[in-house]
Amino acid sequence: MAKAAFTDLVGCALPLQLAGMGGVSTPELAAAVSNAGGLGMIGGAGVPVDMLGGMLETLEATGEPFGVNFLMPFLDLEALRLAAGKARVVEFFFGDPDASLVEITHARGALASWQVGSTQEARKAQVAGCDIIVAQGVEAGGHIRGQTDLEILLDALTDLATPTVAAGGIAGAADVERALSSPATAVRIGTRFVAADESLAHPDYVDALIRASHDDTVITTEFDVGWPNAPARVLRSSLEAARNSEDPCATVGEQAWPVPRFSTLPPTKDARGNVAAMPHYAGFSVDGVTKRLSAKEIVAELTSGI
Repeated sequence: MAKAAFTDLVGCALPLQLAGMGGVSTPELAAAVSNAGGLGMIGGAGVPVDMLGGMLETLEATGEPFGVNFLMPFLDLEALRLAAGKARVVEFFFGDPDASLVEITHARGALASWQVGSTQEARKAQVAGCDIIVAQGVEAGGHIRGQTDLEILLDALTDLATPTVAAGGIAGAADVERALSSPATAVRIGTRFVAADESLAHPDYVDALIRASHDDTVITTEFDVGWPNAPARVLRSSLEAARNSEDPCATVGEQAWPVPRFSTLPPTKDARGNVAAMPHYAGFSVDGVTKRLSAKEIVAELTSGI
């Protein structure tokens, strides 16, 4: 049986959280995960407040718990206050745990979560008053905080009183069961949902994930336009394509906005040009991406053993 600490706290049926993947995790994807019993998440980094408001309305319409992820280097306090007044969970990442932000979150009625990459950062998050701690292993896709394997990190957090969520390299039901046999009381999934029907990922990006294995991923800081010195795990093929591309490598949107070479922007459905040279964020859980599925089907598959 799944542990109940996360589900009881958040109010969702299943111990599964969608990663708030900026550019890819649409409100429709997050809503589908919430409707399937998990905790749907959207990325709030760099999203204008008025646009964020519309995204939150879509999620509120589900009547199910949802959350918003904020990246510390791009934190907008007005957006934080808006999200914390509507979301069940507000998650922070890529910065030292800050008690003042936890207080703002609590004052607006939301739970505060902090994604960490080390035991030291986890303990700081607990001291800061966080309600949830997401332990991210080095196997994770996208931007990563720590350098420790998920299993080792979780084993070092057995004494934490705060509910812990396991993140990084969770590809299928067996991985979910294994994570829930550790101190973790839930799992956080990103790469698997990039290939969901409701994802905004470009079809070529999804196809690349389907063909890839975890051996095809690499950690790099080269995709740094807009976010320098931030390590990220991507498909090696996208890094090699970027190295051999021209600047700009692609365009996005109806206005054909240019995308600089080595931009952090992942390829979305409205991208045109050399999308292969845009960062294809992917974790070890790419091994579980074998075909396109609906978010509901992915949730059901991942939680089939609990």
